[in-house]
Amino acid sequence: MEFVENRRKFLKQSLALVGGTAVLGGLAALTGCGADSSNNGNSQPANGENTSVNNEAVVPEYPFPYQKLDVEAVEKHAYECFFSDIGGCCYGTAAGLLDELVKTVGYPYTLIPTAMFASGAGGYGQQSLCGSLGGAINVIGLICGPDDAKQIVGELCKWYANAELPIYRPEQDFENFTVSGTVNCKDSVTKFMEANGIDSMGDIRRKHRCAGVCADTARKAAELLNIHFGFAEAPAEDDTAGVDLAENEYIGSAKTERGTLKVKVTMDGDKISKIEVLEHSETEGICDKAMSDIPKAIIEQNSTKVDAVGGATQTSDAIMKAVEDALSKIQK
Repeated sequence: MEFVENRRKFLKQSLALVGGTAVLGGLAALTGCGADSSNNGNSQPANGENTSVNNEAVVPEYPFPYQKLDVEAVEKHAYECFFSDIGGCCYGTAAGLLDELVKTVGYPYTLIPTAMFASGAGGYGQQSLCGSLGGAINVIGLICGPDDAKQIVGELCKWYANAELPIYRPEQDFENFTVSGTVNCKDSVTKFMEANGIDSMGDIRRKHRCAGVCADTARKAAELLNIHFGFAEAPAEDDTAGVDLAENEYIGSAKTERGTLKVKVTMDGDKISKIEVLEHSETEGICDKAMSDIPKAIIEQNSTKVDAVGGATQTSDAIMKAVEDALSKIQK
């Protein structure tokens, strides 16, 4: 209750600062009191209803409700928003998602000023996190609780780092498409510009490319959200896709909060002779010791029942489970 009271006090002070009555009228709609219960989770009240609690505004419930998004509409709108007056990759991606949520859900998405995402143009920090990812991650955080959001964000970042982008390219004015290898704006843009002989960020080809990445990221986020909420089926995963395997080699995978960890296990008779981590979305630095020590321990003991590395328990467990998954595919 103390948090609620403090929150109410903060809202009242904020309303007084920004001048009052008009804002109060907008925020009063957040209570949802007296709203029609048949509105499928959209608690936006009818116009003119008294929605305040003791004349105090109420913050909308978290996480926000979700309805299936048209991924093609999201993609197209995000591309267009990149070139709008506000513009940029972060704004384009966020607006591509949020504007469609306004159409499908309405309140409380009607309360979010999408212009707030303009600060992510050109990436966050020193061209670190790509602005397109930043916009998508913030929207995902509105819709999903922390644990679910981590899972979805991990999948989105893994896709971004490994996909040949842009996929959506209505303007065919460049030849080469590139894989960033990271989630960083600098890496992503630099590789593309070098591959296409572009030396200026102001080059229209660079802008078309980043608008395409913006559209791709918005669409991918919408696809992952649709899958998460049961509006679409997840595509079947083929662990062996793109991997050449000998008769004594097997692929296994396991899920973590950050994405999928995949290994290749080589057998020598009934003994494990080699373990390679093919891909993962774990945090560099933190996971390094687990990546090196757990495969060694499994090989030495010829067992997946080994001690986890302190400080990297989740990564350790994922490697063990991925190896177990690979071993389960051996013909008995």
